Amino acid sequence: MEEKKDAPAAPETAAPATDPSKPSADALGVANPEGSDATPAGLGGPGGDDKGGAKPAKKVGGAKAMLKKINVYLLIFVFILVIAGVVTMLSYLNGKKAPKTPTVATQELTQSALSQLANSDTTVGGSGQTLTVQGNAIFSGQVLIRSDLNVAGTIKVGTGIIVPEITVSGKSNLGDTQINSLQVAQNTILQGTLTAQKDVNVAGAASFSGPVTAAQITVTKLIMSGNASLVIPNHISFSGASPIRTLNAATVGTGGSASINGSDTTGTMSISTGTDPVAGCFMTVTFAQKFTSTPHVLVSPVGAAAGLTQYYVNRSTTSFSICTNNAAPAGQAFAFDYFVTQ
Repeated sequence: MEEKKDAPAAPETAAPATDPSKPSADALGVANPEGSDATPAGLGGPGGDDKGGAKPAKKVGGAKAMLKKINVYLLIFVFILVIAGVVTMLSYLNGKKAPKTPTVATQELTQSALSQLANSDTTVGGSGQTLTVQGNAIFSGQVLIRSDLNVAGTIKVGTGIIVPEITVSGKSNLGDTQINSLQVAQNTILQGTLTAQKDVNVAGAASFSGPVTAAQITVTKLIMSGNASLVIPNHISFSGASPIRTLNAATVGTGGSASINGSDTTGTMSISTGTDPVAGCFMTVTFAQKFTSTPHVLVSPVGAAAGLTQYYVNRSTTSFSICTNNAAPAGQAFAFDYFVTQ
């Protein structure tokens, strides 16, 4: 077999001369980059291959990639600003609008329904429901509340209030108040003058730090303790039931008489003697209310004839007598005043 011989290398050919009949690159409007010898693709030369293919694109650098990312973030930020501006504008416009007035559903009462309410006992709601009235309410007739009444504000009443019982737990200021029966369980302080048109009954002790002025005071027992003094600038009058008198006819004499005017405490025994009076007790006075112990009896003679007698007193818890040791003057009128204390 014959050995194959290498083919002879192709002879170098010179670049073809420019054909004057074909337009040049400048004529076609393709400009070469400044400082480059490359010719447009397809025209041959150093910038392109002999077959007229396009020159491969150069790779983008890192700075250009970073710039592209920054542009994307900037667009997103601008988009967010636009949305925020739109939302703000809508909120402002909605705030300028007048609020809608809420509508309340109403129901009218017919004349037949009003007549039914006027002539019957009607129940509205149940125990677990609440009736709320937003506006004013006027009741022409009576209002009956069968349970507790809680009032959060002030109660104003044009006329009087009639209640069978009232309990006030806090402070109360009463102007002109008329109370038929008042019961106070705790201490009571009256800043002004107390005027009682009728009787005042005090079951316990009463203490007065100031003067007490009364037209009349009626007490069962008056006790003055300590260094208290009783000052009575005017007259003293003692009243009470009249005692019972028992006349001793012999002492006043024939045709004589005796009478008494007063009470158990004080009074006057008047005597008119007749003829032939004798010594002894003129009269025995029996108390209407007996004393718990033998009382003190003070006697004062009235008239000259009374002064001529040698008078003395007999006393006990039930009675006392005015007597004389000598016969009283005949045919004379005289008296004895008495004062009896426990």
